Amino acid sequence: MPDDEGRTDGTDATTNLATDGTDATTNLVADGGVEATAAADATYRRATHDDYDDVEAFTADTWSDRDGSDYIPRIYHDWIEADDPDRHDQQYTCVAEVDGTVVSIAQTVLLSEHEAWCQGMRTDPDYRGAGIGKELTHEMWDWARDHGATVARNMVFSWNMAGLGHSRGVGFAPATEFRWMHPDPDADATIPDGYRLSSDVNAAWSYWTASDARAHLGGLGLTDEESWAVSELTRDSFATAADDRELVVVQSDRGTHAVSYRVRDFEREDDDGVEQTYAEYGVAGWDSTTALRALVAGIARDAASVDATTTRVLIPETARHVSDASLVRAGISDEPDFVMAADLTADYRNDAHLG
Repeated sequence: MPDDEGRTDGTDATTNLATDGTDATTNLVADGGVEATAAADATYRRATHDDYDDVEAFTADTWSDRDGSDYIPRIYHDWIEADDPDRHDQQYTCVAEVDGTVVSIAQTVLLSEHEAWCQGMRTDPDYRGAGIGKELTHEMWDWARDHGATVARNMVFSWNMAGLGHSRGVGFAPATEFRWMHPDPDADATIPDGYRLSSDVNAAWSYWTASDARAHLGGLGLTDEESWAVSELTRDSFATAADDRELVVVQSDRGTHAVSYRVRDFEREDDDGVEQTYAEYGVAGWDSTTALRALVAGIARDAASVDATTTRVLIPETARHVSDASLVRAGISDEPDFVMAADLTADYRNDAHLG
């Protein structure tokens, strides 16, 4: 997603959804709509700027039932890569066209040599259930696989039952789940006695590789390549954070106890039109509530150093991690988010692999 409205804008959880709830497994005809069109009747191609009016028409009311607006119409012309050949090998925004009208859109972005991220999946309500969204997804996966990817992931909010069903129906499988922690920025946050903060990359990496947070999350954390996207963390992920942003490591005389890193900070208007500065942290893991208090203090200090007014920290969706965050009053989101993954080495057009 583009820097000005996407990758660094922190699009909020009510508007940045990985799938619009299209049901790829149900054959239906929308009430008052056109007769369902077979996926084979559609043309699949790279999106262009001329497609905007069609896309805007079927995305304008994506989440009207949740008091949210879709980000795609706002960022469309920057989001697509149509007239930027340098981006053609990094992302593919695919549309499905029926009788000269675009009726579905989605985008995949390469996050590493073997990882692809899928986002912005939308289908005109009149064409849902015809298999168009499924075929469009597989067209994206073809592109990603041709560019070396062996896994594709997406994110679906836990309240979006239709979206979860769509993801499973096209070939995604459950990968992991997480929640957001929201500690308040505070330049004077207190570190518990006996603990200290560092930015030791090797200590952070050693702690992370052995942590239950890494085990639950499958080694994933927020990437600096794309907003609202996760990829496999490496030692370089921590080293880059230490060099360019901030790496927060909690240590004591007994060893290393917690780790987090700032992946980005950005400005964005809230729902009331007031400009806010966000500090976003790619993952957090800790071994005790006291270590968490120290980690939260370190995050609070760092957030204050970039004049952040709010924070967002990815934590594992486990009873321990969520209850720990609640215990130390670090702020916690109401609902978790789910990450799904697809094996691109599989014959994903053959539904037998889903079993």
